[in-house]
Amino acid sequence: MTVLTIRDLTLRIAGRLLLDQANLVVDPGRKVGLVGRNGAGKSTMLKAITGELGLDGGEIRLAQRARMGHVAQEVPGGPESLLETVLAADTERAALLAEADSHPDGHRMAEIHERLIAISADSAPSRAATVLAGLGFDAAAQMRPSTEFSGGWRMRVALACVLFLEPDLLLLDEPTNHLDLEATMWLEGWLQRFGGAAIIVSHDRGLLERCVDAIAHLDKGKLTLYPGAFDNFVRVRTERQAQQVAANEKMAAERAHIQSFVDRFRAKASKARQAQSRIKALEKMPAIESVVEDSVTRFAFPEPATLAPPVLTVSSGAIGYDGRAILTGLDLRLDQDDRIALLGANGNGKSTLAKLFAGRLELMRGSQFRSPKLKIGYFAQHQTDELDMDGTPLSHMQDALPQATVTQCRSQLARFGLDVDRATTRISSCSGGEKARLLLALCTREAPQLLILDEPTNHLDIDARDALVKALADYNGAVILISHDPHLVELVADRLWLVGGGKVTSFDGDLDDYRALLGGGGRKAARAPETAVVGGAKAAGNDRRGKAENRQALAPLKERLKQIEAQIAKLTDEATTLDKALADPRLYANNKTDLVNRATSRRAAINKILPPLETEWLELTEKLDAA
Repeated sequence: MTVLTIRDLTLRIAGRLLLDQANLVVDPGRKVGLVGRNGAGKSTMLKAITGELGLDGGEIRLAQRARMGHVAQEVPGGPESLLETVLAADTERAALLAEADSHPDGHRMAEIHERLIAISADSAPSRAATVLAGLGFDAAAQMRPSTEFSGGWRMRVALACVLFLEPDLLLLDEPTNHLDLEATMWLEGWLQRFGGAAIIVSHDRGLLERCVDAIAHLDKGKLTLYPGAFDNFVRVRTERQAQQVAANEKMAAERAHIQSFVDRFRAKASKARQAQSRIKALEKMPAIESVVEDSVTRFAFPEPATLAPPVLTVSSGAIGYDGRAILTGLDLRLDQDDRIALLGANGNGKSTLAKLFAGRLELMRGSQFRSPKLKIGYFAQHQTDELDMDGTPLSHMQDALPQATVTQCRSQLARFGLDVDRATTRISSCSGGEKARLLLALCTREAPQLLILDEPTNHLDIDARDALVKALADYNGAVILISHDPHLVELVADRLWLVGGGKVTSFDGDLDDYRALLGGGGRKAARAPETAVVGGAKAAGNDRRGKAENRQALAPLKERLKQIEAQIAKLTDEATTLDKALADPRLYANNKTDLVNRATSRRAAINKILPPLETEWLELTEKLDAA
C-alpha cells in the first residue's frame, strides 16, 4: 500500500506550465527530497498535494485514513502559551479531552479513555515540550504566548505543531530557513528517527544527504525519482547526462558522414542511387535527443591585498546594547587566513559579535586593534529590507562605487551571476536568491580582507550554495561565518568558536562532536574550554600558519592550472575550426593546395600539443584535490 500516489499531474500558474504529467509514488516510511531549480514548481506541487491548488490534469490520491501534516501558512499568534499551541494542533486529542470534561455517559467515557490511551494522550505534553526544546524554546519560553515572539520564531512554532503530530505523510517546504544551526541539527536527528513518510523541499544539501532515501528531481515539468540520498542523485544524473552527450556525439558524427556523401555525390549520375539510399537512411535515423545543460552557477570574490597579521584583535572586551553586556571577557585574534564559524543558539550573541567585527558596534569596555588598511565585507540577511525596491542591482552598485564606470559595476555584479538583464531588473521584481547575490556583490566590491557572512544561504539554491563554497575556497581573506547550513560550515570553516553563556570560547572538535554535545550521547562530546580563545591560541596559530603555507605552496599550481585550461580551450577551438575547414569540399575544389597543407600541418601539430597538456592538467588536478 502506498501513502501517496501522483499520476499524470499537470499544473499551470498564470498560464505557465510547471508540471507536465508528472508521476510519483511514496511508500510508507519513505522520505523523498524534492529538488529543482528555483521557480521549477516545487512549492506549487506541495500546495497541490495539500489541496490548496486545483489540478489542471491528473490526480493526487492519499491513502485512506492516512494523516497528512504540513506547516500552516498562518503562523500561530494567539494569547495561548507555546506549549498549549502545539498541544492544540492535535485536534483529536483536544476534542476527546473537551468531551471528557462534559461528563458523557459511562459507556462513551470508556471509549474516550480507550482512545486517549491509544493515541498516547498522557505523554503529549512531554512530547510537545521536547519538540519545542529541540527547536530552541527553553522551558520558560514555552510558557509565554505566541504574540511575544517575532515572525521567524513563530514559524518555528508552526513547524513544532506539525512535527508533534507525527503524521503518516509529512510535507516540509524549506524547513531550515528559520532555524539556527543547532535547531537544524536537531531537526535532522528527528527526521532520521521519524517513522512516517515525508516529502521535503530543501536547498540544504546536508539535510538531503542525511535524512532522505530518495530524490525526486523536478525539471522541465517532469519528475524523475532517484533512489538514495543527494550525492547519489548527483552522481547518477551526471552519468546519465554524459551517456546522452556521448550518444548524441556518435549520432551526430554518423549523420555528418552520411550528409557529406550526399552533398558530394547527389549530382553525379553514377552515384545518384547510393545518394538517394543515404538520404532515406538519414530520414530513418532517430532524432538527436536534446541535452540542455543548466547554466553553471559561479561566484568569484575579488582578490584582496595581503596584510601583516593580526588584522584584528580584541582585548578584555565587552559588547551589548543599552548598557547591558551580552558578551564579556572577549580576547580574540583574527589573521587573514582564518576561517571561523560561530556556533551557538540564536540569541546568544553571534550576530552581535559579527557587528563588532564589522565595525557596526562599539566596545562597551576593553580595547581593539584593526589593521589600518583592513577592509571588511559584511553580509547580513536583514540587509535585503534596506534595498531600494524601485532601484536595480546596477543602480545599487553605482551608488556604492561612485567612482567606478558602468562597465566596472556590471563586472562586479557578473561575478555573482547577475548578468546584463538581471542587473537592470527592479529590486521589487528580483527573487530572494537574486537579492542575496546582490548583497554578496556589494559587500565584496572593495576586495575586503575580512568577509563576515551572517546566514548568507537563506535564499540560495543548491547550485548557488556550491558556488559560494568554491568561491570561498579560492578567497584569500579571513571568513567569519554564521550559518544554519552544516554542509557549508563543514566545507568552509577551519575553526569553530562557541558563543554562549556570555562568552566566546574555542570549540575543540568538529560538527559531529558538536552534535554529540547537543544530543548528550553518541560520540564523546567535545567540551569547549573555559579559557578565552586567545588563551589557547598557540596551537591554533601553528595550524593557521600551516594552512597559510599550504595555500602559498598551492598558489603556483592553481595559476599553472588556469594557464593550461586556457591553452586547452584555445587549441580545442582552433582544432574545431580547422576540422570544419578541412571537411568543406570547397577547400579542395578551388586548387587551394597551400591552404590545405597549412591547415593539415597545423591540425597535426595540435594533435601533438594537446595530449601532454591534458596529462599535465590531470596531474595538477589530482595534486590540488589531494591537498
